[in-house]
Amino acid sequence: MPDGDCLFCRIVAGEIPSRRVHEDDLLIAIHDIAPRAPTHILLVPRQHIPSALDLTEADGPLLGHLFAVAADIARAQGIAERGYRLVGNVGAWGGQSVDHLHLHLMGGRAFDWPPG
Repeated sequence: MPDGDCLFCRIVAGEIPSRRVHEDDLLIAIHDIAPRAPTHILLVPRQHIPSALDLTEADGPLLGHLFAVAADIARAQGIAERGYRLVGNVGAWGGQSVDHLHLHLMGGRAFDWPPG
């Protein structure tokens, strides 16, 4: 169920403009407005799920699709061969700034570990 106060629900609904690189019945993928890498794309489920804490086993097909689309986008963006990072933040201490499940697909440069 969409949350009218949720930034990503509003982007999914088309109320807020975005630069989409993919959309289907389950998710959209958009360029991040404050990129942390040369390629930084957000994969956002259309369904409002506040965070990974709210996932259940029933969400398995959605998660499989999320990761498959991320791989397709990485190939299309030319970052798959050298590698990329997928990040999912959970809660304030985990760095989640929008309470709507999403993955960050980042590439185009090397990343350090641990991330910070």
